[in-house]
Amino acid sequence: MRIVLTGGGTGGHIYPALAVGRHVAEEEPDTAILYIGTPKGLESRIVPAQGIDFEPVEITGFRRKLSLENVRTVMRFLKGVRRSKQLLAAFKPDVVVGTGGYVCGPVVYAAAKLGIPTLIHEQNAIAGLTNQFLARYADCVAVSFKESQTQFKRSKRVVFTGNPRASQVVKANRDKGFASLGLSQGSKIVLVVGGSRGAKAMNDAMVDMAPLTGRLPGVHFVFVTGESYYEGTMERIKKVIPQLSNYIHVLPYLHNMPEVLAASTLVVSRSGASSLAELTALGLPSILVPSPNVTNNHQEANARTLMNAGAAEMIIERRLTGAMLFERISAILGDSGRLAAMGTAARKLGMPQSAALLSAELKRLAGRS
Repeated sequence: MRIVLTGGGTGGHIYPALAVGRHVAEEEPDTAILYIGTPKGLESRIVPAQGIDFEPVEITGFRRKLSLENVRTVMRFLKGVRRSKQLLAAFKPDVVVGTGGYVCGPVVYAAAKLGIPTLIHEQNAIAGLTNQFLARYADCVAVSFKESQTQFKRSKRVVFTGNPRASQVVKANRDKGFASLGLSQGSKIVLVVGGSRGAKAMNDAMVDMAPLTGRLPGVHFVFVTGESYYEGTMERIKKVIPQLSNYIHVLPYLHNMPEVLAASTLVVSRSGASSLAELTALGLPSILVPSPNVTNNHQEANARTLMNAGAAEMIIERRLTGAMLFERISAILGDSGRLAAMGTAARKLGMPQSAALLSAELKRLAGRS
């Protein structure tokens, strides 16, 4: 099969696309994949590093207010459609998959106009603007949350597949997760992470919480700051704890996140769709701090899905403090029954078969089922 993947801007769009491509390639080793993204987005670095062919298309998003820049965006969109048609004509894909972000607009639209089967995947509980626009052109819309299905009433076909990141993380080796942190198997780990780039509010909470961690002996706290925040956060932690405990591990980034997740007991994180897919696939209890800096506040809607199911607790960012976070962590870890119940609730929401469901849908669209 020949597949074009497109999605950009954040890891939440890029990694699901790669997970779908990887799964199809595992099922059909002769699969050819082309990824179309923006030249300056994360995808321009992440995708080539995976050994996948990458082609750039220039595109920007619309401003929410009337402006001259929106006129320029329309021109870039039309130019992007022309460029996408050229790339698609040269590659001759059987199907095109869009996972969100501005770049999906011209690519999926161009594919639809060329008569190439298209699928878009919506990761969040509240659909993004690009996917809402593309839904009328795409042959299929796949959603990660059941609640999202009603948001695509003009679509030809809507299927509930979950998020394909779940299919990748369930294969993770937890023993390697412990080993990468220098910990013995079975150690209690509380993983605190603010997303692939980090988050200032969560790093501030880590700093404030650091002196309190000694009250939970035997619990290892893994703080992932984000590379740009690492040095500053590390300096601040050393000021409040001059001699770092063996139970505090401060890292700029985790290249083996699935393995460390698999080894974790409790996770504190943002509530991006890919993160929640990983947590539920592994049956991990969590404390979620939705980012307020996202379109339509969709991370809070994502978090409420897990909270309402009993799989997670939620703290709104403006209320987040180190003391509050430590209190929540202590309460959950101190109640083994509650910890287990949260894990069970999370696993019930998990969709480890997500990539397989999407692969089957792509084969159907390509006439290969």
